[in-house]
Amino acid sequence: MRFLLFVLLFLSFAYSLGLVLANNTEVGVNLLFSQAPTMNLGLLLILCLILGIVIGMLLALLLFRVLQNKWEISRLQKANANLQEQLTQANVVIDRQATAPSVEEAVYGSTATNVHDNHAAQEEAATLTKQKRD
Repeated sequence: MRFLLFVLLFLSFAYSLGLVLANNTEVGVNLLFSQAPTMNLGLLLILCLILGIVIGMLLALLLFRVLQNKWEISRLQKANANLQEQLTQANVVIDRQATAPSVEEAVYGSTATNVHDNHAAQEEAATLTKQKRD
């Protein structure tokens, strides 16, 4: 990898040097609101090329971050929808368990609960009667 990078840097340096030597005329640069000093045309081309590469890389990084954030948001929304579905399923199970008959009701029917309630009411009445006597 380092060798490939070294070769790439050498080729870009050689191209830049050839560009500067082939275009050695002096050119004045007008920057709309100001005037830059005259410089070699090859050097101006290289500076513009480097500036374009740097700006392009920065924009690509920014675009990649935006896309990465969108992907992350999409993934989290899918996970949220999945968790919401699991929550609704769990609530349905809880509701079923809450409305399901108890073991006594399932075995003895609804009369067992009534008998139990009647027995509790009789005990309470007996307690009240004792309290009135005392």
